[in-house]
Amino acid sequence: MVCASISRGVTALEIDTPHGPARAHVRAAEDPKGALVLGHGANGGVKAPDLVAVGEVALSAGLSVALVEQPYLVAGRRSPAPARQLDAAWTAVVERLREGELSGLSPIVGGRSAGARVACRTAAHTGAAAVLCLAFPLHAPGRSAAGKTRLPELEGVQVPVLVVQGARDPFGMPPEGPNRTVTTVPGNHSLKTDLDAVTAAVREWLPSVAS
Repeated sequence: MVCASISRGVTALEIDTPHGPARAHVRAAEDPKGALVLGHGANGGVKAPDLVAVGEVALSAGLSVALVEQPYLVAGRRSPAPARQLDAAWTAVVERLREGELSGLSPIVGGRSAGARVACRTAAHTGAAAVLCLAFPLHAPGRSAAGKTRLPELEGVQVPVLVVQGARDPFGMPPEGPNRTVTTVPGNHSLKTDLDAVTAAVREWLPSVAS
C-alpha cells in the first residue's frame, strides 16, 4: 500500500518493501531531464546537509529528486538492517518510483556512506544510469586500506560513478578507476566542512550522466 502526502512541494510516499514500509520524499522537476534517488547513512536520515544540498543542485539542473528512508528508519529503529535487507528494500523503492513518479526517467542512484554502498551493490538491478557516492566508507575507521575494504562494491558498478570524499575521512579514500571519478573536498566523513565544494563537484558531473 502506498500513501502520499504533499508538503512544500515534496510528495512523501510510503512504499511497501519485502522488509516493511520505506518512505520516499519526492520533488518533481518541472520538465525533468532525469532523476536522482539518494539514500541516507547508517545512523542518519535524509536531512543530512550533503543530501539536502545535492538534492537542490539536481533540481536546479532539471532532475527530479527522491530521498529515500529505509524501513528500519521509518519504523523508528536506530540500528541498520542487514545488507541484504537494505538492498532488497532499496531495489523495491527504486522500481516503484520508476513505475510511478519517476516514470520514463533514467535514474542516477546514490547516497551518503552506507546509502552509497547500497546504491553500488544494487546498481545493475535498479537500472541505474550512474551512481553518486557521498563519503563512501572504504574501510572501517582506523584500519588500513591494505586490509579488508569495500572496494569491490565500487568496482562492481558498470556505469559512471562519482565519489565525493572528505580529505580527512577516517573511512579512507577510494581510488579512481576507469569508470570512476573521485573528488576530494575539505573535511571528514560528514562532508559538512565545505558544502560548496561538495555541490560544485556534483554540479560539474551531473550533465555528463543525466539524460
